[in-house]
Amino acid sequence: MGIHFVCATADEVVGELEIAAHHRQPYGIVHGGVHSGLIETVASVGAALAALPRSQSVVGLENHTSFLNAVREGKLIATARPLMRGRRTQVWEATVTDAEGRAVASGRVRFLALEAGASLAGETVKVKESPKS
Repeated sequence: MGIHFVCATADEVVGELEIAAHHRQPYGIVHGGVHSGLIETVASVGAALAALPRSQSVVGLENHTSFLNAVREGKLIATARPLMRGRRTQVWEATVTDAEGRAVASGRVRFLALEAGASLAGETVKVKESPKS
């Protein structure tokens, strides 16, 4: 998608995307899937960073994205913050704005935290160890 991460912590993730022709649908506006994917990506990074110290990984269970204003060009900025971080699930909320700060999409993503060794789609989940400070 071409997302550039501005910052990424367990408390906030900010990513930017410069709109290109392949991000637009036939009417010339950014495709809703781009907004959904951008929201899920920034939220996933934050959820993963929050789960990593517990030697967990996360997978998305639900993505609800609302499209607020159409946009055709420029830069999109997505900011995600946690609403709830539990032992087994997390919920993150994200807002996508244009370069002028106008909200163009918002969404919530719910995640399931997986322990190392759990089975996911027929494969064993491998979790990298948390980096030491």
